[in-house]
Amino acid sequence: MALVASAVCAFVPAPVFAQNAAAPVRIVVTAEARKGSDIPQIAQADVMVNEGRDRDQVTSWVPAQGENAALELVILLDDGSGMSLGTQLDELKKFILAQPASTKVALAYMQDGMARMQQNLTSDHAAVANAVRLPMGIPGVNASPYFSLSDLVKRWPQSSARREVLMITDGIDRYYGSGDLQDPYLSAAIDDAQRAGVLVYGIYTPGAGHFGHSYWQAYWGQIYLSHLAEDAGGEAYYIGMNGPPVTFNPFLEDFERHLNNQYWLTFNPKLEKKSGWHAIKVSTETPNAELVAPHQVYVTEAK
Repeated sequence: MALVASAVCAFVPAPVFAQNAAAPVRIVVTAEARKGSDIPQIAQADVMVNEGRDRDQVTSWVPAQGENAALELVILLDDGSGMSLGTQLDELKKFILAQPASTKVALAYMQDGMARMQQNLTSDHAAVANAVRLPMGIPGVNASPYFSLSDLVKRWPQSSARREVLMITDGIDRYYGSGDLQDPYLSAAIDDAQRAGVLVYGIYTPGAGHFGHSYWQAYWGQIYLSHLAEDAGGEAYYIGMNGPPVTFNPFLEDFERHLNNQYWLTFNPKLEKKSGWHAIKVSTETPNAELVAPHQVYVTEAK
């Protein structure tokens, strides 16, 4: 009998444990035309999200228009910028005033590593435009543009709207220095923006003092700003070394074009042993179209 009992026990199936699933990820993706300016309509079936060789399931692809058009946009100006920024402030004010009713705008200045609010998020675009002022023009008053961005993102309340930042700065990190891509403050700002789902765009403008005309510093400042914007799903403007841009208008027009061609993308990522960062690539098979998205997302276990 003992042998029979042992045999029966040996065939009792092991308990089956449910495999945990990852929480769906929702991000903002921008559509661009590969050639020309006509951006084709993109269907959900033509959107792909890859983690390495693995393809994730796309569950939703919704244009950020109509009832889904809500946008919270923060204009973040560097208070250590040179006085040349003053010639572009009227262009910036016109851009703010032209925003649709679905967009709330805020204005902040980079000071001492913080984003000091000049005007909180509001649908009163005239109030934001009236709050725009000349920068203090004190070399190094910003401490680091990446400190200020992290400060802004961490204090930004959660929202169902798109959340995007337009940084106007020289991109130079006076705390770390320059000359490589290992800046921990830049990396932290990228992580903070990606974790919060905040897209970052940047326009280069020279800083006050020596760094404002240093070829070496201007080069690395723009590289840092471009690296930040690219990884955070946005774009950086003006790679030049011979002074400030003549006008911001082409950059603001391109930025506006991006805002008008964005989608909400939801997909099911893979779940590893614990929560963490997942590198992703978002692409489309639609002819003459490409998609711009954050390079990584933070994946957690579904609740």
